[in-house]
Amino acid sequence: MPLSPEQLREVDDLRAETTPTLRATAPGMEQHLYTPVQVLDHGFVRVVDYMGDDAAITQAARVSYGRGTKSVSNDEGLIRYLMRHWHSTPFEMCEIKLHVKLPVFVARQWIRHRTANVNEYSARYSILDREFYIPAPDALAAQSVVNNQGRGEALQGEEAERVLRYLRDDAMRAYDHYEEMISTEGQQGLARELARMNLPANIYTQWYWKTDLHNLLHFLRLRADAHAQYEIRVYAEAIAGMVKDWVPFAYKAFEDYRMGGATLSAAAIDCVKRMIAGEEVTQENSGMSKGEWREFQGVIEG
Repeated sequence: MPLSPEQLREVDDLRAETTPTLRATAPGMEQHLYTPVQVLDHGFVRVVDYMGDDAAITQAARVSYGRGTKSVSNDEGLIRYLMRHWHSTPFEMCEIKLHVKLPVFVARQWIRHRTANVNEYSARYSILDREFYIPAPDALAAQSVVNNQGRGEALQGEEAERVLRYLRDDAMRAYDHYEEMISTEGQQGLARELARMNLPANIYTQWYWKTDLHNLLHFLRLRADAHAQYEIRVYAEAIAGMVKDWVPFAYKAFEDYRMGGATLSAAAIDCVKRMIAGEEVTQENSGMSKGEWREFQGVIEG
């Protein structure tokens, strides 16, 4: 269970309590506040707090750029202009704080996004729960033959059953030994900060993660992408749904210009112009490497 009965009661109590405020609120995000969204088998993500909305982005932009934005007739148009021209500072006026429960190996990917404030559950002071991420059968895949950091086809039959058995058995055995090492019943017991090193990377941890909208969108661009690892992508997709309700204008611009758009090199733009003019362009006469050409074809051919 992602949240204990006590934690669920706490969420209900928090959502039931209302306080008058003069601060700006986003109705879409108010619906998400405190409510956990389940991710994977034991994980979740929930909004603990937030600041700002679409109006905060345009407010900051108009202070920064003054007369330069007067030709933009509305807030949505201004936000799209900012996104289109990579003016990132106004998006930093919005912030969000998330409570996330996730496997340790996902956390180690996630923490590479260093533009955030993080406070993680400490296994030096507390004992970790016996909760491990065990993939669903359709998420068990072989190594990709074309991508060194990707997956290939899903494992089938006896091989899939064998892998799942190893994952479960190894996790349980490691946790049994973890408990025995820190036991205080008739033995001195190993320090928790040392006993934790015996635990596998699929055990769950928790943290509070606070970041601004600009850096959150960068996180989503990389981690909600179809090429991202499945286990972190599902967290990014859950967060993306919250962001869409929080700042709808900014999220729509993000979808159009970042997730759905593409950046072309000077060589690629030259190739597009030559194609429009009717010239036959190939990898050999494009001025691009094979990898660049393959990616270029993926953009123009869909």
